[in-house]
Amino acid sequence: MEYIISACLCGINCKYSGKNNFNEKAAQLFNKGLALPICPEVFGGLSTPRASAEIVNGDGMDVLKGIAKVISKDGIDCTEAFIKGAEKTVEIAKKLNIQKAILKANSPSCGYGQIYDGSFSGQKRKGNGVTAQLLLRNDIEVYNELYKIY
Repeated sequence: MEYIISACLCGINCKYSGKNNFNEKAAQLFNKGLALPICPEVFGGLSTPRASAEIVNGDGMDVLKGIAKVISKDGIDCTEAFIKGAEKTVEIAKKLNIQKAILKANSPSCGYGQIYDGSFSGQKRKGNGVTAQLLLRNDIEVYNELYKIY
């Protein structure tokens, strides 16, 4: 395995809406046996479908520091589940010695470089999701599906 990859990009219906974010190139990596699909939100115990969530008052780094929270659109604090899912993702990557991740852009878990801003208005801000940040902290390279690395 060369990559861990957001399962929704491989066509797995684990997105908050119960659907996926199919990406042809990501699916090809999976089909060739080069990528292991993961969904940190499901790993954290969240159901599919579920209410959408965003990081409020910060980014993934702030969540890991305990100064920001992940809140669902219906007001439920999902922070613990997002951290648990990120930890499980890192654990799997380390056990399999996977050094690269391709994650779903803008997600509060997987977003790399920018995420939704916590207002549920579609606005974005600079920052990483919780899983992306924890992977980076553990020296795993992170990309999103918008990069042309594969």
